Amino acid sequence: MDVEHTALEGVVILTPARHADARGFFSESWNRARMAALGLDHDFVQDNHSLSRAAGTVRGLHFQRPPHAQAKLVRCGRGSLLDIAVDIRKGSPTYGQWASAVLTAENGRQLLIPEGFLHGFVTLEDETEIIYKCSDYYAPDCDAAVRFDDPDIGIDWQLGDAAPVLSAKDAAAPLLREIESPFIFKGSRP
Repeated sequence: MDVEHTALEGVVILTPARHADARGFFSESWNRARMAALGLDHDFVQDNHSLSRAAGTVRGLHFQRPPHAQAKLVRCGRGSLLDIAVDIRKGSPTYGQWASAVLTAENGRQLLIPEGFLHGFVTLEDETEIIYKCSDYYAPDCDAAVRFDDPDIGIDWQLGDAAPVLSAKDAAAPLLREIESPFIFKGSRP
């Protein structure tokens, strides 16, 4: 497993080894013991699978408030996407900053996003499937969002002049400065 740290403490890009032959490949996408040995100890309890039919579909920026905050491990099952994490931990030196990774079915990369971060993505191809693990169950009463195009965050969604495909919920989400983040920055990189 290749582990690449991003500029946001705790957000890492994981690239599992792939064992390929004429039939295809095998890859171990998550091994709790191996990840814990690297300081990445998450207890994932729910797997989600999402399909976005059109390129340019934006989902996010989402998070769940405590007591049901979620860490996520995101990968692409088909197609490609730009996956994004935004630091919303009060007191963090990178508060409001974002990191991204292009995840494709071919490159096998995954983005690990701990609690305390917004998560969103944009599909780069039609018929893109996203598969991700969560460290807590979906809790509608803790569900929250921030506008994907918040100018204070300034994410480059790689849309060019194209209009994003959005849900009504995401289009109406508040700006980061309009919410009270429930997360506090605690520390140091493992």
